[in-house]
This record gives sequence, C-alpha cells and structure tokens, in this order.
Amino acid sequence: MKLEMGKRTVTAAEEDETEDVVVPVAAKSRSCSYSLSFKVGGEAVGAAAAAAAAAAAREGGEELFVPPLNFAMVDHGVFRSGFPDAANFSFLETLKLRSILCLCPEPYPEANTEFLRSHGIKLFQFGIDGCKEPFVNIPEDTIREALKVVLDVRNHPLLIHCKRGKHRTGCVVGCLRKLQRWCLSSIFDEYQRFAAAKARVSDQRFMELFDISSLKHLSPSFSCLKSS
Repeated sequence: MKLEMGKRTVTAAEEDETEDVVVPVAAKSRSCSYSLSFKVGGEAVGAAAAAAAAAAAREGGEELFVPPLNFAMVDHGVFRSGFPDAANFSFLETLKLRSILCLCPEPYPEANTEFLRSHGIKLFQFGIDGCKEPFVNIPEDTIREALKVVLDVRNHPLLIHCKRGKHRTGCVVGCLRKLQRWCLSSIFDEYQRFAAAKARVSDQRFMELFDISSLKHLSPSFSCLKSS
C-alpha cells in the first residue's frame, strides 16, 4: 500500500478484502481460546472468515471458540448475538445455555436444531419480519411475550438472537433496559453501538413508547432487577 498525492492506492488483493478477518488466538490442548475480530469493510465478524479460522485451528490441533456476530453479555445469564452457525457451536457450549430466543420467522436450521437437541437447549421462537424503513412493523405483543421468556430465570443462561443481532435483538434488549430503569439516552447508546450506521429511528421510537406496566410484576424473578 502506498500514498500518492493524498490518495490511497489500493491493490487488487485489498479490493477483495470485503469480509471481516478473524484472528485466532492459539490454545493448546483443552485451554480456552477466543477469536479477535476487526473490520475490513463488512460486518463485525464474517461467517465465512470465522468458519475458515475455526477449520484452520482444528487442522493445527488447536481449539478455537468463535463467538457469533455481535455477541455480547446483556446481564448475568443473558446474552445477545446475531444468528449462530456451526462455527460458533463450540463457543456456545462454553455458555452452558438452557435456552435460545430466536426473533427470526424462518424455520430454524437443521444443524442448529440438532445442536440444541444434543445439548438439551430449549428454543423459543418469536418470528418478527426483518423489514427495512419505512416499512418496519414491530409487533408490541411479540416483544412483550419474548420479554417474558427473558425475565424468567428458569430459562437462563439464555441467548437472544436475530439475523445480525442489531434491530430486532436491539429492540428486545432496549425494552428490557426500560424494565431495569435505564434512562432513554443510555438505552439508545447501547442500541446504536450494535446497529451503528444502520440504526433506525423507528426502533428507538418503539423503545421509547413501549409500555412496561404489564411486565412489572415479573421484575422480581429477574436477578438484576431485584435491587431496583
């Protein structure tokens, strides 16, 4: 790479780097290893790059745990992410999940269903169409039912996910934060960290107007709400 008169000269190889790169951290024998990811022009973690890194690690006799796209801890026993695939299964095993809450309407993939079955993980699916603005329609009743699952500690540890872990997942987590008495600015800041340039005004408006009154009686069952 070189600079010419203030312009960036891009090689052909660089132009092809539209997927994110996952850098494996080596782990010998059974020691835990996580991946580091950085942007090269796409999503936070490219599924193809993650799968390739995991395959390379297996060939080298190393154990690599690759988190799903946009993975993060929401609170004790509650996690969020984009749609996990086979490259993420080893990482999900470390979470010792009891439940997965999927917000996509499509049938759950067979490989994922088999993973859940073999690990005794319960699937809760509340299908919300992934529409783009100005055609976004967020069903309040569906979000409310999803929150009931999240608030029930018998389902923990639990992973909430949609396709990218941005909009639908962001709305569920944002409404949860209202129950946790977060101020709106903090709720929106968290939402925007995951949605980034694709943040939607309609999502934030939905979270602002969401009525939590019908869920307040469930608050004591959720560990992080007991002191509020």
